[in-house]
Amino acid sequence: MLAPMGSLFAHLARQAPANARREVETYTREIPEFRFLDKDPEARSRTLEHALWLRQRTIELSPNKTGLTDDDLSRIASMGELRAGAGMSIEARQRVLHVHTALMLREITEATEAERGGGVEELIGVLAWFAPQSERGISAYRQGFLRVLRRRLPYIERVALLARALLNGDPISAELAAAVDMELPERCAVTVFRLPDPPTAGRFPEDEIGVLVKNHRVPVVWGPEGRDGGGELVALLPLFSGATAGEGAPPHPVPGPLPDPAPDHLPDVVQDFARALGRPCAVGTATAPLPELSDALDRARRISRAAPLHRAPSRLRPHTLADVFVELAVADVPFVDDWIRTVARRLETGPDLLGTLDAYYGHDMHRGATASALNVHTRTLDYRLRRVRELTGIDPGSTRGVRTLSAVVTRRVSGAWR
Repeated sequence: MLAPMGSLFAHLARQAPANARREVETYTREIPEFRFLDKDPEARSRTLEHALWLRQRTIELSPNKTGLTDDDLSRIASMGELRAGAGMSIEARQRVLHVHTALMLREITEATEAERGGGVEELIGVLAWFAPQSERGISAYRQGFLRVLRRRLPYIERVALLARALLNGDPISAELAAAVDMELPERCAVTVFRLPDPPTAGRFPEDEIGVLVKNHRVPVVWGPEGRDGGGELVALLPLFSGATAGEGAPPHPVPGPLPDPAPDHLPDVVQDFARALGRPCAVGTATAPLPELSDALDRARRISRAAPLHRAPSRLRPHTLADVFVELAVADVPFVDDWIRTVARRLETGPDLLGTLDAYYGHDMHRGATASALNVHTRTLDYRLRRVRELTGIDPGSTRGVRTLSAVVTRRVSGAWR
């Protein structure tokens, strides 16, 4: 038996057609992907019909505190399917849900004000009904949306949607993860592969990347121009409870100013992706819990820009803030960067002095290991280090030398000075 309709619900019923029209107009005005409704009367009529139906069901069900039926949820899901089938993006879908919820709440408030504050009990009742039923409706809409994405999009594109949703903090992440058979972690190591050069020939290795995504269970997404030109590949390495951190580091993030270390298995993942990319890259990584992945992406991107470029995957490793904090600071102070670059120019006159310093610091200033890596005699190495001192006035093995010349080398091999 239906409850008698009070003044608030009567007002909502009278205003439902006008409110539905306002919702459609808001979509076309504020969401670029909906501007096609101005040129497609049939699609506009269908959208208007759905908006009106949702309002009518609110008026019918909320007085009795009756939930949306399975048929109702199925109809809402079908609208999600329709939008996904039309090619709506995840971002536009989220905006639609936000606009609809905000307008419905606004309409309830306007109805209360129109009734001069009367019907307080009705207001409380409809708001108490609206919150949980809105959540159920949104879930149904998402499920319908995802059903189409599973059918229409290749696996690697669904993975990219998951990566973007995680980076944007979109609640649809859990459902997207299920659609690609992945489990959402507590934290991620956001890892940016910086790719300065376009592919040499042929198609970009989508198939190889897809295999690695499945093997490592790592969501990835191409950054700006990442497929065709200089750009980036962003990988979100899941970190579950019990995952170990880098050598000598505690198994859980240390609170305070210390940056999180990279997990032990990250270098292997990085080398696998580097082999598939087949191009020189630099890698930066930053860890964070899921709600903070956007900030972690910004840090990882900045780190990747300061990190050295390597062509050989075996030499490539993920750099953290602790590895390049000096270079990050230098890059933000132009006159310091100019001074560092002047030192680099002096070293260009010598016999591969920059490459020698790169190997020297890469092997913790161990002469034997450095000479072996360079395939030269230790006397040749000593000569080169002496030439560095003669050209710059800085001893490579001194504290000043480590501070200055290691920054010179890293800035040079990062490709920052082109």
